[in-house]
Amino acid sequence: MLLVCLVLANYLSAQEKNFNYKFYGQVRTDLFYNSRANEEAVDGIFYLYPKDRSLDAYGKDLNANSNGSFAALFTRLGLDVTGPQINGKIKTSAKIEIDFHGSANSYTIARIRHAYFNLNWNNSNLLVGQTWHPLFGDVAPHILNQSVGAPYQPFSRSPQIRYQFAHKAIRLTGAAIWQAQFMSQGPNGKSVDYLKYSKVPELYMGIDYIKNNFQAGVGIEMLSMTPRTKSVINNQTYKVSERLTTLSYEAHAQYTKNNWYIGAKSVLGSNLTQTCMLGGFGVKSIDSVTGEKEYTPIRVSSNWLNIEYGKKWKPALFIGYSKNLGTTDALASKELYGTGTNIDYTTTIGGELSYNISHWKFGVEYFYSTAAYGNINMDNGKVIDTHTVSNHRILTAASFTF
Repeated sequence: MLLVCLVLANYLSAQEKNFNYKFYGQVRTDLFYNSRANEEAVDGIFYLYPKDRSLDAYGKDLNANSNGSFAALFTRLGLDVTGPQINGKIKTSAKIEIDFHGSANSYTIARIRHAYFNLNWNNSNLLVGQTWHPLFGDVAPHILNQSVGAPYQPFSRSPQIRYQFAHKAIRLTGAAIWQAQFMSQGPNGKSVDYLKYSKVPELYMGIDYIKNNFQAGVGIEMLSMTPRTKSVINNQTYKVSERLTTLSYEAHAQYTKNNWYIGAKSVLGSNLTQTCMLGGFGVKSIDSVTGEKEYTPIRVSSNWLNIEYGKKWKPALFIGYSKNLGTTDALASKELYGTGTNIDYTTTIGGELSYNISHWKFGVEYFYSTAAYGNINMDNGKVIDTHTVSNHRILTAASFTF
């Protein structure tokens, strides 16, 4: 309602100032069933992978309980704005988009999804604000699940300053990124403080080749964070100077032509928990006096392939695989910080069928997911002595876009 009032109140004056507004949105409903408990978010709409076994006094698995729900939390509203040119050369635009995912357990509270402005001139584009993390990028799975392929596909919307330069078929991207709704894991759980006190933004650089119906590219990401600023040893508090700096790499490609979509991405990640991926970090050394720690990242290889065909009727296939490659150094403590740190590998294979007409989409999707849990090898951080758990997930969705 606020967005509608804003548009109506400014319509006449906006036309005089060469502003144009486009109001858009979607209403979507999701009905799903799982054969067991899972790691998930947004009341189960954002699905990741099955939980490990949790045995009761009789050895029965407490997580081997089927579950399901129905929700309309994928609904969103947005406003695209184009403004007057600066000095007759620089094109200006902006986007504001909200959804109703909220945070924690407050799922019906409006939340900023995108909020940024664009400056476009010659072959350059400067974006300032919150939007998709560059690791999410232009290449992402076309699936019904709201997680859009996580934990195999990086998923995050982040405040950033991003510059892109395009010439012919080549596009260069550079970005400085901060954290807000999607945060890194650490000693205090999820928090923006690890990056805040680091005083160094997350950095990304990438290059893409884009021509006709084909796109391929690679990127590198650096995250430098401060896990702690103080330590408590024997009831004594010490100021510590801790830092963990990691590099992650990704490669992606997609092809779209004649109703075909074929997309794939591979990520070699180190401590990418802010993008809903597996991994994190552990401790490689501890100062015996002050308790100051040195850290080592958990390396995870994540990959996915998505194939879709059709226009009105669209069958699709999705395959995802993640593998824990262990830590760079030996571990000095069993305490690990991250997501799925005791998982050796996860796999997901899924198929879907959707019916698409103007403004409407109806679809059904089936996922079979397996996660291998085990113990940590202190010498290299790898997961050993594993056992697997699996989940069958069925999702039906209907959406109306405007």
